[in-house]
Amino acid sequence: MNYRALGRTGLMVSEIGLGGEWLERHTTEEVAEIIGYCEEKGINILDCWMSNPTVRSDIGNAIKGHRDRWIIQGHLGSTWQNGQYVKTRNLEKVKEAFSDLLSRFHTDYIDLGMIHFVDEEKEFHEIMNGEFYAYANSLKEKGIIRHIGMSTHNPAVARLAAESGVIEMILFSINPAFDMLPATEDLNIYFEKSTYGENIGGIAPERAELYRICEQNGVGITVMKGYAGGRLFDAAASPFGVALTPVQCLHYALTRPAVASVMVGFDSIAHVDAAVAYETATEDEKDYATVLANAPSHAYSGQCTYCGHCAPCPSGIDIAMVNKLYDLAAMQSEVPATLKAHYDSLSANRDDCIECGGCEKRCPFGVHVIEKMRKARKLFS
Repeated sequence: MNYRALGRTGLMVSEIGLGGEWLERHTTEEVAEIIGYCEEKGINILDCWMSNPTVRSDIGNAIKGHRDRWIIQGHLGSTWQNGQYVKTRNLEKVKEAFSDLLSRFHTDYIDLGMIHFVDEEKEFHEIMNGEFYAYANSLKEKGIIRHIGMSTHNPAVARLAAESGVIEMILFSINPAFDMLPATEDLNIYFEKSTYGENIGGIAPERAELYRICEQNGVGITVMKGYAGGRLFDAAASPFGVALTPVQCLHYALTRPAVASVMVGFDSIAHVDAAVAYETATEDEKDYATVLANAPSHAYSGQCTYCGHCAPCPSGIDIAMVNKLYDLAAMQSEVPATLKAHYDSLSANRDDCIECGGCEKRCPFGVHVIEKMRKARKLFS
């Protein structure tokens, strides 16, 4: 298992994480089996947004005695009322639910205290300027939560969080289909095939910019909806008209800037194996780019997705990395010293480009690589 830094939190998280939602379907024994198997495979981060007391107890009992092996994303604002899940900003209910989470997890702290499910910009400002954020910050000051995070599906809200200076990481929905859609406060449209029109081409600019802002600001991302609820595994349900594999979906998410871990919902041991297969997968098995480029409903063009198909370069340039650094730097009025240092430390960069054009012939999305290399040379000179 590979581990990545989660922004500037100081935490090193497994590339593959455990999203706990599907565990609600299982018995206590089955939950223990799945979580134990995740541990065995090196998974060390889990997300529990669910408020159902039964699944909380089952997860808590499964990690009891080795809680220190886990980085826990626990949510503030997810409550259990009258036998069902309720998202609320009522602090009395929020405090009661969070205390319940600590108790059932047999712990006195949560690593990542997540402000739960904020998809409207108005609500974001109300939370950050009111008693809800004040409560989260008080928990951090006491060491009860170690870092403050936020979960959202809306890139506009995620950007506000990333630029706030106080939200340290984000749980965000990322997959090739969702990335084509602009910001919205209605999550449901992401799952409607009719939403994806012919006029959509490549990653929505606000999403690409969000990932770069998170990278620049040291705000780490953990990913939800990496499989789009399983729709990307079914050609009939996929907006591309072609099926992707779990490994391909994981590779797409893990090649976005700032992404540290994908929180996968595991319904069985086999699902764990399908995800951790990413760690030993070949480049061909990870290759989402060729699949999307040849899809009946191909929507990506002219935009670098850092997929690496441009390699190998006869001059040894890591073209995908140069493009990523260029994209990060081009957003700034002045190139950050850290980015320039990273660019200068590459064993080969734009200065070594002989403009042979082989990379452009191999790029499945028709990116004008030579032009980007020229721009990188000018920007970083």
